[in-house]
Amino acid sequence: MIELRAAGDAPRARAVLSEPSRSLGPVQVLHDAPLAPLTTFRLGGPATRLVTAATDAEVIAAVREADDSGTPLLVIGGGSNLVIGDKGFDGTVVRIATRGVELRGTTLELAAGEVWTDAVARTVEAGLAGIECLAGIPGSAGATPIQNVGAYGQEISSTLTEVVAYDRRAGETVTLTNEECAFSYRHSRFKADPERYVVLRVRFELEDAGGMSAPIKYGEAARALGVEPGERVPLADAREGVLKLRAGKGMVLDPEDHDTWSAGSFFTNPILTDEQFAAFHARVRERLGDGVEPPAYPAGEGRRKTSAAWVIDKAGFTKGYGTGPARISTKHTLALTNRGEATTEDLLALAREVVAGVHEAFGITLVNEPVTVGVSL
Repeated sequence: MIELRAAGDAPRARAVLSEPSRSLGPVQVLHDAPLAPLTTFRLGGPATRLVTAATDAEVIAAVREADDSGTPLLVIGGGSNLVIGDKGFDGTVVRIATRGVELRGTTLELAAGEVWTDAVARTVEAGLAGIECLAGIPGSAGATPIQNVGAYGQEISSTLTEVVAYDRRAGETVTLTNEECAFSYRHSRFKADPERYVVLRVRFELEDAGGMSAPIKYGEAARALGVEPGERVPLADAREGVLKLRAGKGMVLDPEDHDTWSAGSFFTNPILTDEQFAAFHARVRERLGDGVEPPAYPAGEGRRKTSAAWVIDKAGFTKGYGTGPARISTKHTLALTNRGEATTEDLLALAREVVAGVHEAFGITLVNEPVTVGVSL
């Protein structure tokens, strides 16, 4: 077994999922705790109680304690896909701070609290392909299967083999296979039933391609790397190329850059039936002229996907749109941002304006990608 760890870190033994006690031990518990610093939006009110759990057993014990007492529960990882209301959360918030990276051959296991961007960097250093184009995505490893995170031609579902989770309904730890996770575009079994599972560990099967990346599928990434779609490039080049693309769109976290005070893409790309796409196409011609063709990508039989960023821009919500403390990113129309003094209501007002404007222009109803807590669009 080869274990990857940062220089100077003490070796980490593989965590054992033991049966925890039903009462919390010496974990960090705070009351009336600010949640905004735990999200990439830096928005949201306080939690009645915040528990920081550093082991799988502590996570399970904290969840069980809340469930047994009937206390509302919110689980937070990296906070990169979360919109919390200004009133905060009246209940227990469990912040997953578990750590552990284990590599056996081409099999990778990550504790849910591991920083995703660090994990990607480590696999690239180890010469393994499969998640290199997911570099720079903020958040924790445990959140990746929930959203079936994807970018630049790669999705978590392509390499993930198993998820170890605590099943709140059954009161036990379970292991779900890739098929049992029911992955689809930005969706999974975990997102469909958010009250049931708490992800503890994720496992992946990567590829040893002699230091080369997986085939580059995404056109923009291929062009940036100077190759044709389907070709491979050195792993480090693929990762650096993706990081450069993401940074240019404000999609790599930077405390000094308010364009990165966001949840990344705020809306999912619309998937339309052929009939819906024909109606959308007609609206595009009517609004923009006969020569304008909207983006269209295959999305299964009788369905096509179009670009949320494109429809937002063409509906009049261009980069930097807005005059208040919440605005569209100056780098990417798909990111809504906190310019430093925003409230969650400011953000939601902007999101609602965009949703209404796109629907009026093109008849498409955008769907928010981040999870909302205590609020809705």
